Amino acid sequence: MNKPRVIKSYDKLPIELLEQIKSEYPYGFDKHLITFSDPNGKLTSAFPYETNDYHYLIKMTRTEAQKMYKEDIIIDLEEIEEIEEIKPKKEKKSKRKVA
Repeated sequence: MNKPRVIKSYDKLPIELLEQIKSEYPYGFDKHLITFSDPNGKLTSAFPYETNDYHYLIKMTRTEAQKMYKEDIIIDLEEIEEIEEIKPKKEKKSKRKVA
C-alpha cells in the first residue's frame, strides 16, 4: 500500500503527532533533518517521519527541533523538582555515641 505523502509545518502539527515523535526520539531528532527545495526553489529543512497512515515531511529549522527537545528537558526537570518537594525528607541518623 502506498501511503500518502504530506508536507506540513511544525507549528501546524496536531499535539498527538508531536507527542508520538517525542516518544520515539526522546533525545531529539535535529540530526535527522533533511534539506530539500520547495516548489519555489527555496531550500527548506524538514524532518521525515512515517506513521501507519502517512509519510510526513515536517518543515522545521534545526533551531525549532532543538527547542522542542530543550523544552521537554525543562518540563521534565520541573516535574522532578515538584516530586522532590513532595517527598518527605528522611531524618539523618546521628553517628555520635552517647556516653
